[in-house]
Amino acid sequence: MTPDSDINLSGLRCPLPVLRTKKALSEMAPGQLLRVFSTDPESRHDIPAFAQMAGHQVEKTRPADNGFVFLIRKR
Repeated sequence: MTPDSDINLSGLRCPLPVLRTKKALSEMAPGQLLRVFSTDPESRHDIPAFAQMAGHQVEKTRPADNGFVFLIRKR
């Protein structure tokens, strides 16, 4: 899966990773794929929870160097 957009949220703490993810998704067309990298440990739960509540599809979540990578498909 090749993302249409990437955001690097390294060093940002809650609630900024969720807010920046929300903003990035709002600028995308339905069906596009966003790749998010976050180092905030809380984002492991917060970003997928936000995506689900907003109706987006979390395609993949995986640990990465000192953080997490999320692939989110915009609804």
